[in-house]
Amino acid sequence: MGFVTGMLAAIRRRGHDPAPLLAAAGIDLADPATRIPVARYATLYNLLAAELADEGFGMFSQKMPPGSFEFLCRGMLGAPTLAEALARAARFLRLVLPDLAVDIAREGARAELRIAEVRPLAAADDDPARVFAFEWLLRLLHGVACWFAGRGLALDAVQFPYPRPTHADDYALVYTEHSSFGGGALVASFQANLLDLPLRRDDASLAGFLEGAPGKISMLYRRDREMVSRVRDILRAALPANTSLEQVAAQLHLSPRTVHRRLEEEGSGFRTIKDALRRDIALARLTKTRQPIARLAADLGYADTSAFYRAFVGWCGMSPDRFRNELARRDERTPPADAGAAHSR
Repeated sequence: MGFVTGMLAAIRRRGHDPAPLLAAAGIDLADPATRIPVARYATLYNLLAAELADEGFGMFSQKMPPGSFEFLCRGMLGAPTLAEALARAARFLRLVLPDLAVDIAREGARAELRIAEVRPLAAADDDPARVFAFEWLLRLLHGVACWFAGRGLALDAVQFPYPRPTHADDYALVYTEHSSFGGGALVASFQANLLDLPLRRDDASLAGFLEGAPGKISMLYRRDREMVSRVRDILRAALPANTSLEQVAAQLHLSPRTVHRRLEEEGSGFRTIKDALRRDIALARLTKTRQPIARLAADLGYADTSAFYRAFVGWCGMSPDRFRNELARRDERTPPADAGAAHSR
């Protein structure tokens, strides 16, 4: 949900009401614990870009005209290596996105993708629109690079130039589990030999890729992160059993070492996936059901309730009881949608 509210932050300030587009995409903002299906997020992405005639969602000092994403991709097409493709992308973005500068640096075995402000995007570092601008551009560049290379490209670490946001736990699944916060620019580090990869996409495949673009970029990590998805599905199906890496590897007919390596290549880890799955289920049930917390802890595979409490405080900064009570108080303060009409009658 943090990615959705971030995408909406700038357009609300410009006086646009996103409610009709949210309804068209099937997204309800009322429940902060809801997980948004990626396909619906992609639909909202395209609807917003079309409504505003701006593929930058009103976040920047000038609009990114419709078609910018397509021309970014076409400019990268035909480059001999990923390094040259990304250099072309950086040059194109200077034309359509002058508020942010993109640079690629290479030193020995390490490389960095750097995104820095040319002009301040907001007065506060933690402004939601500013946070989303960096999240969005990193995901766009990384996703397109993965697609052109025909494989997942692991980010070893990313430093984000703002305080840790409330949805930062999801960074482990979208970017990398090695995320840090603060600093003057976004710096994503990765293995330099990835820059030498040839591009594996031609004009025919690009035509198919552009169907549903630019929102389609939001869905790429599903394919780039196949092992993450498979491991998560196995862990979910096995609950409440506390499944080990060795047991998951056996179901995949792979060695534990291979699973561990594949997850690392996709920028994640076994413990990260297990914790994120438990967190998502816990938030959903605390929000939507009155299931006793002891039973919820058992369903999630915790040996005792106190272990679940410790984990939940680590995720949300509060106990599960307090989380549920604050949701209830919020609901009590929110009048029914037709309350005013009923009173007038």
